[in-house]
Amino acid sequence: MPPALVIAADRTYAARLTTAPGAGPEHAADPAWYPERWTLDGPEPYAVPLPLDQPEEAASDVLPFSDGRVLIRRRVADRHAFSLLYPTGPGTGELPLGALACAELTLLPPSPDGMSAYALVPGDRSTAVWLVAGGAFGPEHVAEVPGRCSGGVWLDRQGRLLALDRQLREGGPVKAVAVDLERGGEVTPLLQIAPDSHDRLLLADPDSGLLLIRSDAPGEDRLGWGVLGSCLPVRFPECLRVPGARLTPFAVQPGQMLMPESCAVALRIDGACGSWVGVWRPSGRRLHQCAAPGGWLAGAGFWTRDGVLRLPYAQEGAPCAVALLEAPVDEPHRSDTNGTEPSAVDPTPGVCRPVPLGEAPLTGRTAPG
Repeated sequence: MPPALVIAADRTYAARLTTAPGAGPEHAADPAWYPERWTLDGPEPYAVPLPLDQPEEAASDVLPFSDGRVLIRRRVADRHAFSLLYPTGPGTGELPLGALACAELTLLPPSPDGMSAYALVPGDRSTAVWLVAGGAFGPEHVAEVPGRCSGGVWLDRQGRLLALDRQLREGGPVKAVAVDLERGGEVTPLLQIAPDSHDRLLLADPDSGLLLIRSDAPGEDRLGWGVLGSCLPVRFPECLRVPGARLTPFAVQPGQMLMPESCAVALRIDGACGSWVGVWRPSGRRLHQCAAPGGWLAGAGFWTRDGVLRLPYAQEGAPCAVALLEAPVDEPHRSDTNGTEPSAVDPTPGVCRPVPLGEAPLTGRTAPG
């Protein structure tokens, strides 16, 4: 199944693959997929279908741009082909952008500039970063990172600093690193919680510097948080351990300049009975669990600056809609440390080392111009 919904960096548009209207049960085993663009910045959300003459494969990827166009990646034989789709009168326009011949390719999340797209192409000993849309002459090779890389989180609002989860050797630990795309792919360490731990970056907020991390340094796979450029240790809140469920952060409240502990974080909670929503703040140390709207495109959503979570959903009678959820208020916490100490009941000594951003000089850099 394709991802539920991809939201543009500026939250104006979103895109997804969906099945053609009127597809009955007889087509359930082989549905006809087509791209659909959602407009999210108006008074009411609305969807625009972008079908072409042939249905799309479910394995295709779509990614919205800030100007309303939608990038699509298709697998064509041994190549990955890229095109921009856009509404034109009653039909759909298509602008081919070229292709890459490779066995494996992963699109990165929407670039902060809203007008370009990047992809990871793993090789035998390194992973290539390609600019697949937004360049002058089709796909452009921009960086080569030693090791096998996955993930992909933007650390700034210029689209310059990219965090990747890197494994240097098979069976070795996975460590998040920062890649400077304007310095030829210069790599610097980002997470080094314990020597042999797997430390992945899941989400980052450029305004506050809040980092959401998944690591097995505490002895099991746990969600933790840190601050970009801080020397404080990574913390693994006890409240983010939900027996029988897996938590994945998908949105951080923007606009909280230099106040990471005040940011509301939205989490997708997957359990035996389905998926629902969690809301948590580092300073509150409490996980609020909320029912998701029916037809929620699970894992999709974004915060407004004033703390309202917008959750896109599609159901019968409402094929394009957004539910609003105000961030619950946390009760005052009896602590004078503003939530900076570890939240676990019994933190294991020797594993919660600082995020080594002193070794990775990400602060103070600015993009030219």
